[in-house]
Amino acid sequence: MNGKLTCTLLLAVSLLLSACGGRNTGKSSDAVPALREFPSADPVPSVITDPKESFEYMIQNYWSRFLDPSTAFQCDSNVVNGVPDTDVETAAGLFFTLLERPADKTFSISAMGAFFDMVEKYQEANPSSNVFKYFEQTVTRYLYDPNSPVRDEDLYRPYVKGLAASPLTDPQMVPAYSYDASMCSLNRYGTPAADFAFTDLDGKRHTLYGVRAERILLFFSNPGCNACGEIVDVLCTDETVTSMAGSGRLAVINIYIDSELDKWREYATTYPKQWISGYDHTGTIRSDVTYNVRAIPSLYLLDSGKTVLLKDAPVEKVIAYLHATEQK
Repeated sequence: MNGKLTCTLLLAVSLLLSACGGRNTGKSSDAVPALREFPSADPVPSVITDPKESFEYMIQNYWSRFLDPSTAFQCDSNVVNGVPDTDVETAAGLFFTLLERPADKTFSISAMGAFFDMVEKYQEANPSSNVFKYFEQTVTRYLYDPNSPVRDEDLYRPYVKGLAASPLTDPQMVPAYSYDASMCSLNRYGTPAADFAFTDLDGKRHTLYGVRAERILLFFSNPGCNACGEIVDVLCTDETVTSMAGSGRLAVINIYIDSELDKWREYATTYPKQWISGYDHTGTIRSDVTYNVRAIPSLYLLDSGKTVLLKDAPVEKVIAYLHATEQK
């Protein structure tokens, strides 16, 4: 056998050994399909005409072809289940964006739980696949990284609960995922926000539940924080926000949770006068037993009854939500 042919055969063997689909299907390894495009879900049946039902059908079937456990595809460091990882990430990003669309997040939260179940089922059927590990990292990066523009603890919660309970998860990661799941359960969407006390610039004591307005925007910030300053600029230049705040329909409560009060008092005077500025004099928020403030700045939007509408949301989400509700 000449050297060129030997190299070719070794390369072929190497590729076959790196292919996923570890189930014993009775087929030879050369039956493992090569690269493919991300498989789009079946179109919504024509009999489904209601927009809400159409959306739910699309979401429920979004991953059905990609995560069909009866199929096995090539995988390596740049390929996930036969699809280039960049294409899978694009599909995942679109999926997360779609889940943000409904005003009622109940369905979207349930859909994330179903998504985890599909990933776990696929991995169990194909033990050599990289699907479980890929989505473990990608979902966490998109939905739980404080710097992600689409972060959403409510959507992450069912997925991280699955990670904490799954036998497929690295045992060393289980305590961390269990902790994250408990933190994501604090002040989750549709539940009453935890009350807390704070002290304003004049030394007066207040509570969250003592503030009355149609909408309440909690803004956890620090003096001199560049990202906080950017949010202030966005809020102060948005016509809907300024109109609602000026009329008293929106209460902006700006809370400082650290201990350098002299810096806070100096900086707090620069905030709009109609905002309520205060500091966490009890240290309750810093203790992580009521609010999971993982990074500053952090925004929460509440309704008049203090029910959570948005949790630790990017300012763009807050603005979009207020615009949508004002247009109704």
